[in-house]
Amino acid sequence: MPRSAILVIDAQIGLMGGAYEGSAVIKAINKTISKVRESSGVVVFIQHCHSSYEPLMKGNTGWGLHLDLDKSPEALVVEKESSDSFYETPLDDLMAENDVEHVYITGIQTEYCVDTTSRVALSKGYSVTLVSDGHTTGDSHILAQAVIDHHNKVLANLAHPKSRIRVAPSDEL
Repeated sequence: MPRSAILVIDAQIGLMGGAYEGSAVIKAINKTISKVRESSGVVVFIQHCHSSYEPLMKGNTGWGLHLDLDKSPEALVVEKESSDSFYETPLDDLMAENDVEHVYITGIQTEYCVDTTSRVALSKGYSVTLVSDGHTTGDSHILAQAVIDHHNKVLANLAHPKSRIRVAPSDEL
């Protein structure tokens, strides 16, 4: 029977500290985790293993998953070195092994890892829902809220012959 999975991308201590509305985003992620678990879905935490950015280097304090995340022993963990959570990781194989056809995308760095993973998942044939209040970033040359709003709009309107990315808040899943 086809299942859903939530991908919690890079919600790590070293990134969430500077994230826009970080606490609210963690709450939306946890709400989505709960909904996925209730439907016998799969929870996948994805951790970025950076080669030069010290807070995200494997084993450092900042590399750990945010302490307020609803973690459980049965959750899967995937380590990555790319903005694409599927690139040279076991993620696609884990999805196949668990009969996952639909993914909920959440996490941090909206304009990098969340965006890239959403697009790749769509191209790989997954049904994709971007949890609109479940992803965030930090201010840079563009304010974080503008980046989030932009991606919620753009990803919902990507041209694809077979599917679209659904964008919905955690309360409407």
